[in-house]
Amino acid sequence: MRNDGEEIAALTKAQGDRAGTEVPKWYKGFIFKDESLVFELIRVMAKTVEHGADIGESLAAAVRIKQKEGDRQQLLDAWYHEWKALAERIEKTAEECLSKGHKVSAGEAYLRASEYYRSADFYLHDRPDDPAVLYLWNKMEYCFEEARKLTHPFLEAVRIPYEGTVLPGYFCPAVSKRGRAPTIIMHQGFDGTIQELYLGYCKDAARRGYNCLMFEGPGQGSVIRKQGLPFRHDWEKAVTPVVDYLLKREDVDPKRIALYGMSMGGYLAPRAAAYEHRIAALIANSGIFDNWANTYERLGMKRDELIRYVQDKPDEVNAKSWQVAETDITTFWGLTNGLWTFGAKTPAELHLKQSRYTLAECGHLISCHTLIVDSDAEQFFGGQPRKLYDALTCPKSYLVFKSGEGSELHCQAGGNLMGNQRIYDWLDEVFEDI
Repeated sequence: MRNDGEEIAALTKAQGDRAGTEVPKWYKGFIFKDESLVFELIRVMAKTVEHGADIGESLAAAVRIKQKEGDRQQLLDAWYHEWKALAERIEKTAEECLSKGHKVSAGEAYLRASEYYRSADFYLHDRPDDPAVLYLWNKMEYCFEEARKLTHPFLEAVRIPYEGTVLPGYFCPAVSKRGRAPTIIMHQGFDGTIQELYLGYCKDAARRGYNCLMFEGPGQGSVIRKQGLPFRHDWEKAVTPVVDYLLKREDVDPKRIALYGMSMGGYLAPRAAAYEHRIAALIANSGIFDNWANTYERLGMKRDELIRYVQDKPDEVNAKSWQVAETDITTFWGLTNGLWTFGAKTPAELHLKQSRYTLAECGHLISCHTLIVDSDAEQFFGGQPRKLYDALTCPKSYLVFKSGEGSELHCQAGGNLMGNQRIYDWLDEVFEDI
């Protein structure tokens, strides 16, 4: 088992990444000029590996959306309308296939429709009370459920007791494994869905002999949309009930439970592991030491200095935040989605809520084997994986996806096969010794 993060980093170095050689950015300007839309298109197309999207369908929609470049609102409106229209068309195909008894074809079409509905919703969160937001979510869930029943019947819908309510999820059993199996708890971060986890990460894990329990916590998925529960920084309060649930199952090895957090989950999962010590292995993809750091570092301010500024001049902070959001799609999306999912009324309030999401006071409490994942083209949490890795005192490894490999984007978007291979190989080796 490798515990030396630098060794793993060296193993991931791309052949073309030679000293003095600039590696071409294959994703730069892909269909769209704006990097947010480029990433979201790649995110959809990555689902083709597991039949969750189709390349031609996705590109055809993207080219139609591109015609609206030049006006931000028209562009985002086109994103909504084109993905929604595609989702409705493919859902109709699924219904026609099912009516003729073609269950596999129907299941595959429902799965693609589910992903297209998810994408249609992505930029609508500046108006979370718009009926379209819940409509698209319900359609996404419905199509995924239809696909599950037709072509993925082994995938078990679960409801995990949590503070007087439930957290929804799916349990995917390990493939070709009887008895108790090692199990990975998976959750997303700021915006992803458990349906995406299933397609991009869970199925590869199941093929390697792992059970997967994918769940939505506060601030995520249907928990924010239907239950109105915003994010909480003390994520162990969400993870501990999940561990309790798993330990009651007869197909789970209680000594080999891993926790895997995606995107902002790269803060949430380590936070949970600092206090939930039944976790035997932790994966943070991407690792985040301070979820607020990029904000104050970009402004050239110290953490405490920015907190005082936000507290003393909230109106100024609000005005400047909206001013930047008017010209930058990534900022607009991050701000509007953040206000909703964190339960904040103003940008200033959002900043103060996000300032609590740091591992400075608890990172040293993590004791399990930990993998910190970084990517050369990480566009949201640059520098954070290394800071988290350096702060850890537990057995740890550091994995970098290098430029030119095709997996260097945030959470290895577009390169999930390589990402899963390296991450799950690490977990295989860790669990061999437990």
